[in-house]
Amino acid sequence: MPRAFYRWTRDLHLYVGLCASPFVLVYAASAILLNHAYPSPTARSLIFPRIVAIRVSDSDDGMSVARQVREQVGVRGEIGYVNRKPQGHTLSFPIETPGRLTSVKVDLAAGTATLMEQPTGLADATIYLHKMPGPHNVKIRGNWVFTRLWSWLADGTVYAILFLSVSGVYLWVVIRAARRYGLLFLGAGALSFAAIVIAIVA
Repeated sequence: MPRAFYRWTRDLHLYVGLCASPFVLVYAASAILLNHAYPSPTARSLIFPRIVAIRVSDSDDGMSVARQVREQVGVRGEIGYVNRKPQGHTLSFPIETPGRLTSVKVDLAAGTATLMEQPTGLADATIYLHKMPGPHNVKIRGNWVFTRLWSWLADGTVYAILFLSVSGVYLWVVIRAARRYGLLFLGAGALSFAAIVIAIVA
């Protein structure tokens, strides 16, 4: 039984790591970009008007209007937030996708929507994937199917890393040849973690 358990753990550790590696690379690269400045894209924004037919009620918080406009203008993406002033005739919101930002301003009285589309580049796309879906605007998060799918993949990546950590410690204990060097790196990791905690709480 222990030998079979070892083989299963070893194989799962290998294949789960290979499966999770593309997502880990995205998070690692985007974390570097978050910590360091990078050049902003120089592409021009494209501005164009659209005619939209929308239904608005006084009790509407704006999200249903934003969904209607998004569907009619044919722009895919996650609605980040909705800005509508009380008793106002305008509504604005961004539609975001990895590598593109579309700012939408709707004139509710005239039934028109003005779109400003701006490509944001590959660096911003990886940062977008790192931060989404995120803890902000929880009530409207996941209004795009890709965002919901990405949130499931992000959760799965976290569970995979937890499994890799636990199975890695198990394999280190079982494989005698790796114990000495494993203890050295485990100690280095523990010291680094302790230093970070002390720096935060001090």
